Amino acid sequence: MSDLIYGLLGETLKHSWSVPIHKELGCSSYKLYELSSADLERFLKENKIGGLNVTIPYKKTVIPFCSTLDEYAREIGSINTIVQDSSGGLKGYNTDAYGFKYAAKRAGISFRDAKVVILGTGGTSLTAQSVAKHEGAKEIVTISRSKEPTYSSPSQFTDADILVNTTPVGMYPNTGEALVNLQDFPNLSGVVDVIYNPNRTKLIMQAEQLGIPHSDGLPMLVAQAVEAERIFTRKEIPDSEIERITAIIRKETLNIVIIGMPGCGKTTIGKILGEITGRSVVDFDTEIEKTSGKSIPTIFSEYGEDVFRDLETKVIRKYGKESGMILVTGGGAVTRQENYEPLHQNGIIFELKRDTSLLPKEGRPISLSVDLDDLFTRRASKYEAFRDATIDNNRTPQEAAENVWRCFLENSGN
Repeated sequence: MSDLIYGLLGETLKHSWSVPIHKELGCSSYKLYELSSADLERFLKENKIGGLNVTIPYKKTVIPFCSTLDEYAREIGSINTIVQDSSGGLKGYNTDAYGFKYAAKRAGISFRDAKVVILGTGGTSLTAQSVAKHEGAKEIVTISRSKEPTYSSPSQFTDADILVNTTPVGMYPNTGEALVNLQDFPNLSGVVDVIYNPNRTKLIMQAEQLGIPHSDGLPMLVAQAVEAERIFTRKEIPDSEIERITAIIRKETLNIVIIGMPGCGKTTIGKILGEITGRSVVDFDTEIEKTSGKSIPTIFSEYGEDVFRDLETKVIRKYGKESGMILVTGGGAVTRQENYEPLHQNGIIFELKRDTSLLPKEGRPISLSVDLDDLFTRRASKYEAFRDATIDNNRTPQEAAENVWRCFLENSGN
């Protein structure tokens, strides 16, 4: 068994999460195999394959090397899992179909008698089409940039019951993008976006805001990996493992975002959280000073608040798309609504609360120019709109930091 190889086969794999998923499932030898197309045939013929997952751009390319295909792989014309059978030949499977079906069901989305509109026409689109057909969809429409109906003719498909995004639009690092506006779809009862990085794409955040049942791509990713591991090992693995591993990845990849009034302790608590968790800490005010070469008071006095807010939004967009960090915002980050989605896409947002009588003013241009009670009154609704939870910081910073971490662990695994 030691000479059998296990891993993920693809062209560019540096952002893949497959290794930690399969290692959680007990496959300690699972590796990433980045290959050019010229090396593909040699690799498949020279190695003894215990189990390989296959990703872009080889899901169709590897088919000629397989002796047999499972039902979904034959129907879809795309495979993502390969094992060596007893005769030494390769058998191809499509476990993406299982993963897609699992993610939709988990979100309470049913394809039965639904009009399903699928954005994209690639391999994952074919998987979504196959599952929707098997699950009883009454109509399936695929949308592309060039073939009718296209994204520029939305009236032809806005009566959709279920919308599925299988394109890379909105995926890291180009987050914050979407091909359609969900407000144009009045009948939606479900949205699935197969992207898993960021945790919440613009499409998923809009579904969340509109109260539409939805699923991002992480449950699909984990479920297809569990199904692949079942094929690799020929052993039963309970679906509870999908939920366990999904929760682990959520905890590892979501950011802890700190907001709150100037002087409420954000920087101090961010540093303590970094020590508790081992995570990188990014203080946005410090980043602005570093990139601009000027102190915050100097930026305010020389250029005004609007220029400072522009610099702040730029930093928020840069770091909000990253994963597994502690992000410390400035006190006024909530004054621009456009800052919410970049922080929310990969974060759980905590508002630190401290009595205004305890808030220092020195070195804080806004605090020096206003009454802090009045400032809090004006901003209170904005903090509330941004936050996922509040943390009291009227006692010790250590206690507040520990409460943030505890609350994060309790709420990040969903």
